Amino acid sequence: MTTSTPATPSEALGATRPRISVVGTGYLGATHAAAMAEMGFDVMGVDSDPAKVAALSEGIVPFFEPGLPELIRTHVASGRLHFTTDIVEATAFADVHFICVGTPQARGSNAANLSYVEEATRSVARNLTHDGIIVGKSTVPVGTGARLRSIVAGIVPAGISTELIWNPEFLREGKAVDDTLTPDRIVLGGTTALSEAVMREVYAAPIAIGTPVILCDLPTAELVKVSANAFLATKISFINAIAEVCEAAGADVGVLADALGHDIRIGRQFLNAGLGFGGGCLPKDIRALIHRAGELGATKAASLLQQVDEINMSQRQLVINMAIEACGGSVLNRRIGVLGAAFKPLTDDVRDSPALNVAAALHLRGAQVVIYDPEASSTAQRMFPTLTYADSVEEAATNSDVILVLTEWEEFNSIDAAALREIVALPVIIDARNCLDAAHWRAAGWRFTGLGVAPVALTPMIPEHNSLSRLVPVQ
Repeated sequence: MTTSTPATPSEALGATRPRISVVGTGYLGATHAAAMAEMGFDVMGVDSDPAKVAALSEGIVPFFEPGLPELIRTHVASGRLHFTTDIVEATAFADVHFICVGTPQARGSNAANLSYVEEATRSVARNLTHDGIIVGKSTVPVGTGARLRSIVAGIVPAGISTELIWNPEFLREGKAVDDTLTPDRIVLGGTTALSEAVMREVYAAPIAIGTPVILCDLPTAELVKVSANAFLATKISFINAIAEVCEAAGADVGVLADALGHDIRIGRQFLNAGLGFGGGCLPKDIRALIHRAGELGATKAASLLQQVDEINMSQRQLVINMAIEACGGSVLNRRIGVLGAAFKPLTDDVRDSPALNVAAALHLRGAQVVIYDPEASSTAQRMFPTLTYADSVEEAATNSDVILVLTEWEEFNSIDAAALREIVALPVIIDARNCLDAAHWRAAGWRFTGLGVAPVALTPMIPEHNSLSRLVPVQ
């Protein structure tokens, strides 16, 4: 793998500037299409869902991502951004075709479901009317690009020249617009001199401000994204494993993580002990990598990542057990206020959300669970309609026997702990994200505990004569 010098820009595709299609307008595709328009290109997003296309054409984004709706509305109005359900129209329009469809976990397996990527690639290839470049951005198992090249070669119309290359995405939910407009690196896999020149023109804006371009083969490009996610997941599970040691030894994992973070070889990001990772990417990506590594006989990687996944999932049960302990051994008919439903802040994504997983598990044990999330209540309610959802922290906390902080929204750091104490049944809080000021809450009269700190006994308590001001231990 090398970092190359710029190639001479080419107009070999027959346009002054290449026009762009983006196949798939979900989270990745909608963001990429809007960003390409912001960079000055004419862009057509294509999706098989007419309702989604109609909504995007009106600047309505079906998920929460800061800055994206405004960007889409700006460039729909400018005429640089269009959406369609017609793949024939999109392929006739564009010169560079980005494949941005999902690769969900396959049913009954840890493998990635590649049917959407394969169908999108087939649809572009068979409908090409002029020379073009097919650019995979979806996260796929290593070896996918080579197979897709064979498929494309067998169906591309006679006389049409095309290349298939890979350009993995590195979006963070909540920061996706900035990550697309100013990426920290651009990886191009399997390019020729022509496709490299065209892609350098596509990414001219970020390259001009110093974003490095890394050229490599197809397999390396396919492995970059999943390897990055696997490494980040490993950091999270590592600090959660160390948190267990801290609890046993009476140490503070937050201070420990700060000390580790000052080592430039390690860094502080992704060293927050807590409930663990979730979402639509990290869990499925590391499981797909475990599966693919096993197929390739790379047993060390598969074994390591299997342990990373197991540590991560065990954090959810740990928090469930803490809530049960706080309620005296049973949560049946106890009211639990849950702060957070999204898998992380700055998103309404609840796919494989640890917060919702814990909330649903407690509900199944008979608890009355009331959830508040600043953005994700609607998406959570569609996935778990039997849970109760509140419109504020106060509503979720009212008459609660224990409060669980399960997503680290900034809003929760400004809660008035003393005022909140007046409306709960029992002032017990479990900070499963280690995001609150423990001293502040304890000074306000709360029984406060988190993960990775010296354990605080959560002796269950009941209100004496239903008075919120006098609490006595359960005998």
